[in-house]
Amino acid sequence: MQMQDGNEKEALSAEFSFEKQRIKVLDGEMAYIDTGGSGSTTAVFLHGNPTSSYLWRNVIPHVAPQARCLAPDLIGMGDSSKLKGSDYRFFDHARYLEAFLDAVVTTGKILLVLHDWGSALGLDWACRHEERVAGLALMEFIAPVPTWNDFPQEGREIFQAFRHPLKGRELLIEHNVFIEQILQAGVSRTLSSVEMDHYRAPFLKVEDREPLYRFPNELPIAHEPADVYARAERYHDWLMANELPKLYFWASPGGLIPEEKAAWYVRTLRNTESVALGAGKHFVQEDNPHLIGQEIAKWVQARWKA
Repeated sequence: MQMQDGNEKEALSAEFSFEKQRIKVLDGEMAYIDTGGSGSTTAVFLHGNPTSSYLWRNVIPHVAPQARCLAPDLIGMGDSSKLKGSDYRFFDHARYLEAFLDAVVTTGKILLVLHDWGSALGLDWACRHEERVAGLALMEFIAPVPTWNDFPQEGREIFQAFRHPLKGRELLIEHNVFIEQILQAGVSRTLSSVEMDHYRAPFLKVEDREPLYRFPNELPIAHEPADVYARAERYHDWLMANELPKLYFWASPGGLIPEEKAAWYVRTLRNTESVALGAGKHFVQEDNPHLIGQEIAKWVQARWKA
């Protein structure tokens, strides 16, 4: 395991220095970062809830010299289209992501860099397209949770409240709790006003917050929702069995994946290198982006550019 040297901390930038492109995807448009570059491997960075490609702003600059880097905004999030009448279910996101990858990465292998719901969508895609996958970089990823007692205690009560048909919508739609409370709670440092405004921007209108409601209600917990849980079991079984190269980042105390569960993944995942990020909760890219980017860059250099 590799630990971060506390004397080598780099400044964290709130600035978003990338120019986004847009592409027609099904009946909407998806915005994305594309650093360009040559080579047979493309690194695709997938965010989750309630973030966007902005989450990767301090990570991608480390990796871009080694590989073409793509970072889409999931449909309904970031600068991607808002869909009228959509429930933004996991399966809707999966269709848009598949169409996006078909359109933008037409050849070569894909290195998936995955976090939160980006991990669920990326692993679901990967287990159905293993021949296209070069490797998997994972952090705070979504796995099926057999019972609510297996869900981290710190977030259990509020995430159960999100499932209430009335209270959940009040919290997530009317009060925008995922942006205003959950996001900061998942970061060890205090996010600046500039950073918070970047994350708020796609959801200033109440009518645009449906994805923020749907994602917590899609988490595969206690076998519900049954269709999402089944899909998560499938990709998780595949993840634990395959021999693809993996780079697994974990933090202390962690968020979705507490330290003791992270230790189990370190022991159990096959063909895996692990990196201990030090202090971090769920949104580890906001606490330790440079270490994440540096380690991915070294991994790409060693495995695909040697």
